[in-house]
Amino acid sequence: MSRKHESAAGHVSGRAVYTDEQNPPLGLLSLWPVQAPHAHARILALDTAAAAASPGVVRVLTAADIPGENDTGPILHDEPLIPADTVQFHGQAVAWVVAEDEAAARAAAALVKVDYEALPACLDIEQAIAAQAFHLPPARVQRGDAEQALAAAPLRLHGEVKIGGQDHFYLETQASWVQIDAEGLVQVTASTQHPSETQHIVARVLGLPANRVVCRCLRMGGGFGGKETQANSFAAVAALAAWRTGRPVRIKLSRQLDMQLTGKRHPFLARFEVGYDSDGLLHALRLALYADGGWSADLSPPVLMRAMVHVDNAYYCPHVAITGLIAKTHLASNTAFRGFGGPQGMLVGEEILARVAGALQLPADLVRERNFYRDDGDGARNQTPYGQPVVDNHLPQLWQQLKHDSDYAARRLAVAAFNAQHSTRKRGLAITPVKFGISFNKTEYNQAGALVHIYTDGSIQLNHGGTEMGQGLHTKMLAVAARVLGVSDARIRIMATSTDKVPNTSATAASSGSDLNGQAVKAACETLRARLTPVAAAMLGGEPEAVRFADDAVFLDTPGSPRLEFAEVAHAAYNARISLSATGYYRTPGLSWDPKQGRGHPFYYYAFGAAVAEVEVCGFTGVHTLRRVDLLHDVGDSLAEGIDRGQIEGGFVQGLGWLTCEELRWNAAGRLLTDAPSTYKIPTLGEVPQDFRVGLFRRRREPSTSVIFGSKGVGEPPLMLALSVREALRDAVAAFAAVPAAVTLASPATPEAVFLAIESVRGTAAAGAPAAATAEA
Repeated sequence: MSRKHESAAGHVSGRAVYTDEQNPPLGLLSLWPVQAPHAHARILALDTAAAAASPGVVRVLTAADIPGENDTGPILHDEPLIPADTVQFHGQAVAWVVAEDEAAARAAAALVKVDYEALPACLDIEQAIAAQAFHLPPARVQRGDAEQALAAAPLRLHGEVKIGGQDHFYLETQASWVQIDAEGLVQVTASTQHPSETQHIVARVLGLPANRVVCRCLRMGGGFGGKETQANSFAAVAALAAWRTGRPVRIKLSRQLDMQLTGKRHPFLARFEVGYDSDGLLHALRLALYADGGWSADLSPPVLMRAMVHVDNAYYCPHVAITGLIAKTHLASNTAFRGFGGPQGMLVGEEILARVAGALQLPADLVRERNFYRDDGDGARNQTPYGQPVVDNHLPQLWQQLKHDSDYAARRLAVAAFNAQHSTRKRGLAITPVKFGISFNKTEYNQAGALVHIYTDGSIQLNHGGTEMGQGLHTKMLAVAARVLGVSDARIRIMATSTDKVPNTSATAASSGSDLNGQAVKAACETLRARLTPVAAAMLGGEPEAVRFADDAVFLDTPGSPRLEFAEVAHAAYNARISLSATGYYRTPGLSWDPKQGRGHPFYYYAFGAAVAEVEVCGFTGVHTLRRVDLLHDVGDSLAEGIDRGQIEGGFVQGLGWLTCEELRWNAAGRLLTDAPSTYKIPTLGEVPQDFRVGLFRRRREPSTSVIFGSKGVGEPPLMLALSVREALRDAVAAFAAVPAAVTLASPATPEAVFLAIESVRGTAAAGAPAAATAEA
């Protein structure tokens, strides 16, 4: 069904209100951090006297002001809100100035005097490996006997690949407003993907029970995972300021502060050895994955695990041994980002398949097809390394449909013809698949709640635990409620997400926002419909089984039945003293996960997709043009096709940025150099495909996966479709070699990286030797 975004008019007109755009309460104060100039240092002395005496300053907050626990860690309690003795990353806030306005707070922050003793800093994964600096013991996923299978494999190759991080670069930076009301309740309005966790972290820092803290999220100007946990510390410091001053407080980070203080997508290092045969079939894989966690654990454990269980992507390998470690470095703590480790794991998997195809000089698409999961009758080739069967696998059909629709075979010949005629420009073409698991790794997060009220005039108020960050979740929840109750969207009002309406919610993440909250909304609405049905049956003179709700009316499923207005039935139910308020709850069935064994059934289902990308590369500069992209993605029975198409397009472009132009750089002191739009390049009009084709895969609904009205999660899976661009670039680079040569390509594949790869294959061709087996970032 075509349905526009419920806030579309507000977004384009500017009427939509975000956290820092509310009407300011009387006496609103602002915050600014005092930042450390070291990546790792001991705090010897902290003098706030001059700052406290500065005009407009109300207070300077230090660790000593925290009444509860000085910690905001979501998993491990390893993340002080304000460090008391040790600085752990460059720019870390060692104090916060609270002032009448932001300018006064910023000026006073420069007056805080701090004495430091600089300490050695670990700034990348290799340093952490050398120092054996890790947050947790190794995690493992394994099947079969990889060592023996590698030894017996007809062919083997080994290598490594470094994968860069990515800044979330949401339009709205981190923001929170906090005030203490007359009853002593801490009222938090935050740009957060996880209001319940923000509530609990604020309560922890203030030493309060959770029922003394209410957290609301109006809407976010983007999140992408960056506001899943990292919104908590900013809400907590604003709450601390409000608690200590007795006045309302706001925090809204500048873009530069946001980039300096918040974590990114985890950079990864992968070292692998793969065994295979002359047909390109995988026999065994041994893989070590290292994720750069930064200074604290944050969500790194589940991010690493999701990477480990997505290395396989769409491919079966009988013997697998994957080890994962989280490097402890003196950088901002890395965190959730769209795909949550899945993209890094899948990049490694695609790198391995590309290396195998290159070594055999076989078409990469053929090698990929040969290794697909498939039902071979005995179930052996549809089992993941962690023990979950790949059921409802539509990928082979989707893949063939995309090849046909994109005219892949003919374009393959056209690319070869172009490359034969041009020496300074080459084209590349590639097709890559996506198999992405939908559900939270952490089983207990797979639950949701909703609260629905029907008023006597027939209007409806809808509350659910998900948050709206532009992705259209509220629009889909409207669609669910309207469908169950048989009413128009206009009759329903969605309220801001709030912990005093729906408690103990999970983050809006893991592409499960619609699945979880949609089922909870459906359950609440079905309860209400069940209460209204006998009332309507009595009014209509029929049996309850014949009552139907549709088009804002209630009627019997018999010819000539009179129609009652929905409001009439609601008012009659009230007169009959029947509750018009209901909660709904949902927990995803059938999930299990043993993190120690690295085995279980962590995903409710898989989302599938595939992409064909065609690029043209300049041999003098490494600059590429993305000529055409064909995407085909399975969203199931879409709740809102326009929104799903937008998610596919946006996810692909964000993945494109991560893989081709978004490059994070730090100096030797650990200071982030790419902390502004002037130094950090996100995709713009020049990077998006000149010809951008998006299709939704139409398939028969499978009863084995009972998702909300047959829809599928679509937030994260499309990001990995951009891997096709990386592989198309590899294909184009290979065309510059006079003789076949393996291609190593950095990630991100910036113009500089592509140029160096071109020079490498040219040099390799001249020397007549195989290219190196290592991809450097």
